[in-house]
Amino acid sequence: MALSRKEAERALDKDERSLVDSSQHPAVQELPDAELGNLVRLVRERRDKAQSLASQKRREMRGKGAARGATAAKRDEGSQVKLEVLAMAMRRLNGEVERRRRLAAQVALVENARKALSLKEKATTKAEAPDFNARHARQGMRSIENTKAGSLVRPMERGRLRKAAQVSQAKRDSR
Repeated sequence: MALSRKEAERALDKDERSLVDSSQHPAVQELPDAELGNLVRLVRERRDKAQSLASQKRREMRGKGAARGATAAKRDEGSQVKLEVLAMAMRRLNGEVERRRRLAAQVALVENARKALSLKEKATTKAEAPDFNARHARQGMRSIENTKAGSLVRPMERGRLRKAAQVSQAKRDSR
């Protein structure tokens, strides 16, 4: 469910409001990586704290858990709204971290491809290229070892047994 800005501001205190505001779109892209990591850590701590508080209040309302205060909670009092707002901020921050990670990976991939291309071009220059018309031996093909297990039965024995079976079948057929 989408929350209005007024509901979100009502559920958060001043520090949490500033954290959530800095996780919004234009501000989050201007943050350096170190500050973004710090912001993710702070919002995650606040979200986890709000999550445990909301679950504790729900347990108190059902009568399952002991009361944190003098009396058990009778209603939610916005802890669920606070949790939703902080969870949405956490999703935005995780999306920004993932976007930056993908961008860095793409830049690294392009740099590695350019480096590989320059190494390949350097290796295939005319001065270093081998003369393929020279008449001397090269390494040639490497032999590949046979992976099939050899038969333990001698071929002569196999042929003898095959001929014996053929003769006995001929005797049965001529009856």
